[in-house]
Amino acid sequence: MEKKQIAIIGAGIAGLIACKYCISKGFNPIVFEFESRIGGVWAKTLKETRLQIPKTMYQFSDYPWPASVTDDTPTQQEMIDYIHSYAKHFQLLPHINFCSKVKSISYDGPSSDSWVLWNGTGEPFPPQGMWNITVENTKTATTQVYTVDFLILCIGRNKDVPNLPKFPQGKGLDVFQGKAIHSSEYSALDNDAAEQLIKGKKVVVVGLGKSGLDIARSCAEINAQGMVLILILDESGPEHPCTVVYRHDHWKLGDWYPMGIPLINLIFGRFPVLGVHKPEQGFLLSLVATLLSPVRWTLLKLLESHTKMTLPLAKYNMVPEQGLGEDMASGLVMHVPDPDDFFDALKKGSIKLKKTPTYNMYEKGFSIVEQEEKTRIEADIAIFSTGFNGVEKVKDIFESPKFGHFISDSPRVGLYRECIHPRIPQLGILGFSDGLSSLYTSEMRCKWLAAVLEGSVKLPNINEMQKNIKEWDEYMKQASGHNHYRSFLGSIEIWYSDVVCKDMGVNPMRKKGLFANMFEAYGPSDYADI
Repeated sequence: MEKKQIAIIGAGIAGLIACKYCISKGFNPIVFEFESRIGGVWAKTLKETRLQIPKTMYQFSDYPWPASVTDDTPTQQEMIDYIHSYAKHFQLLPHINFCSKVKSISYDGPSSDSWVLWNGTGEPFPPQGMWNITVENTKTATTQVYTVDFLILCIGRNKDVPNLPKFPQGKGLDVFQGKAIHSSEYSALDNDAAEQLIKGKKVVVVGLGKSGLDIARSCAEINAQGMVLILILDESGPEHPCTVVYRHDHWKLGDWYPMGIPLINLIFGRFPVLGVHKPEQGFLLSLVATLLSPVRWTLLKLLESHTKMTLPLAKYNMVPEQGLGEDMASGLVMHVPDPDDFFDALKKGSIKLKKTPTYNMYEKGFSIVEQEEKTRIEADIAIFSTGFNGVEKVKDIFESPKFGHFISDSPRVGLYRECIHPRIPQLGILGFSDGLSSLYTSEMRCKWLAAVLEGSVKLPNINEMQKNIKEWDEYMKQASGHNHYRSFLGSIEIWYSDVVCKDMGVNPMRKKGLFANMFEAYGPSDYADI
């Protein structure tokens, strides 16, 4: 029987892994990539950016980091080299169509409204139904329509569609007379262009997430007189050509071995997760979670105390209101490389933080609220590190308004196993739900989805899938609060891996011995033979 045609949109990490596992199952996938290179967000980030977690937790399961990479948190260039090496090793590049902009996707097949089973049959390839993909070659300006049996979206939520703040009329970008860009535009600049843009200018960086912090440090290095990050924390007005502004603090960690304890064992180990009430856990594990939750709470409070003792968060009014556990669950905890350098920049004033509940713009910069008093900050350049609108990006790619509504009808995109929408046929979505190691979680999903395509994993009926999605929704609301829309598995990545392992019929206990399985960190290499 003729092999079914599978298409993958996106050649970032998720797209490459999806391609690799489709090939391993005997398919011949075609990948459409808008850029002229692979790598996704890693190809469009600051050169100064480093990996946030130890590299053993951020590697392909069957392709470890080369011995030449000695640092535990590799650089952006080392990450790009590693991704290219992976693609070359598994011969993925011949499957990729570069400079291919997907204009739209449309489904030609029966309606899913009355289905009891996904695709009507519960199988990935029903008798009827095809996806039509309209693709523009940006080099030749020609358009072609591809027809495929199954489509995998790997377009991610952290690129392409900037999420810019919405201001009242007359109090936003419409009146600002300086230059305003999104963090993605700044990250795409080479060193010379960045220096030309920033040198001698009053810069305001809006947002203190990972990219905001990296950009602030980059600008501080460029501008000898300092940069003001409008993080909205500092009480004094900006005295340097550069500034930063933000609304909320999140936990920042200075090292991965607090009190000599490997933090990855607490995050990626099975025992700490036993103290979390998880979806699909059953009565016995629910009882265990109740009994052990005080132990987990105590560990997290000890980590908070250690962080406040080793980093001057209180001195700069950076202690978060929420607990470390909530930030971990929602993916907002941040590792700060070379923390001494960062806090030294705060001390010297080359980076200034300004925390405010609200901000607007005027002709010459930003108007913020400090201590219930309005303050103005002048800016020649405003850099918005305010994330991306991934939901709109996915919704708008569908020609069908109904499918688009399925994606955007709730704050969190509800997917079964974080991969499949029960009412969207012959389609998988990867990279839209995340974890503290996005590569790790993406690969586990690719393994699971490949098993679905192969037919070795059978899906429950649509009603059961929807109930399951709701159960995971409720967990994320409880664990992440108002940030549950991020679909983050930060506290239970190992539990998610256990669940998909059981789906695939493999033993989730991957290590030798009870102690190792309970207390050692689980990483990608533990799942290499799946």
